[in-house]
Amino acid sequence: MKPCKLIVLFIIGFFISACEKNNDNSEEPGIGNFVFEDGFETQNNTIDELFLSNGGRWTGIQQVNPANSTNEISISQTIFSEGESSLHLFASQSDNILSKMDIEKEGFNASENDKIIIKADFYINSNANIENLLLIDLECCSCWDNTADIANQCPGIRLQMSGGNDFLSIERGKIAENTIQQTSFQFPRNEWVTVQWELNLADNDSGVNKLLINGTEIINTAGTNMPNAQKFRDLFAQEGIDFNFQEPVSYERIQIGVTANPTPENIELFVDNFSLRIEKKIP
Repeated sequence: MKPCKLIVLFIIGFFISACEKNNDNSEEPGIGNFVFEDGFETQNNTIDELFLSNGGRWTGIQQVNPANSTNEISISQTIFSEGESSLHLFASQSDNILSKMDIEKEGFNASENDKIIIKADFYINSNANIENLLLIDLECCSCWDNTADIANQCPGIRLQMSGGNDFLSIERGKIAENTIQQTSFQFPRNEWVTVQWELNLADNDSGVNKLLINGTEIINTAGTNMPNAQKFRDLFAQEGIDFNFQEPVSYERIQIGVTANPTPENIELFVDNFSLRIEKKIP
C-alpha cells in the first residue's frame, strides 16, 4: 500500500509521517518557496477533515448548484490513484445557473517571475462530450480594484477542455488573452490521468506555459499568464471606468475539480495526488 501524502513544507524536504493531518504553513524568511500536497486521505471518510483550523489543508469549497439539482462532494474509497482515498465531485449540467463543484486552496503567493508547478490525477467517469469543462482555476482576487463599481472577477488562468471535445487547453480569457489550445492529445476517460501544469509567471509575452498529460508535453509556449495592470486600465477606460489593480499582482487562490460545468452533461470527477509548488525568484 502506498503511504498517503499530505505534506506542506518550505524549501527543506521534510516529510510528515504517513497520514499526518496537522500541517505547519510556516515560511522560511528570505526564501518563501511553497509546497502543498494532499492525497485526500482521512480518518473517518468525511469532507470536514480536509479543512484544518490552521489552514494547513484546504480552505474552502465552491458549490454553485443549478436551479433544479444539487451538486455533491465527498471522499471516495473505491476509486483512487494512490493511498486509500480520493476526492469525488459530481456537478450537474447547468441551466440558467452555471454549475460548479470544486475545492479551494488559499494562503499562498505566486508573483511575476516565480515558477509554479501544479500537478494532480484526474478520473473523468464519462465518455460524453465535455467541451468547455473547466478543471483548475489559478486566480488573483486580492488584486482587484475594489474602488471601481465592478464586481470582483478574480482574474486568472484556467485549464479547460476545448478543440471540439476533450483537448485540454490553457484558457486566458479572464486576463484578456486568447486560449492556448492543442488538438493533438485527447484526454483519456474512465482511467486515472496525471496532469502537470508549469508556469513561469509574467504579465507579458515572456511568460512560459507548459502542460503535460501522463508525462507527455502537449503545450510549451511563451505568452502572458498574469493580469497586466496597464491592459486592464486601458480596457476599462474604454467604458469610462477608472480602474487600477492592487499591485504587485500575485496569484493567491487555486480551485480544482469541476470549477465550471457549461457542458450539457452531468460530470462525475475524481481527483487525487494533488500538489502545488511555487519556486520564488531570488533577487
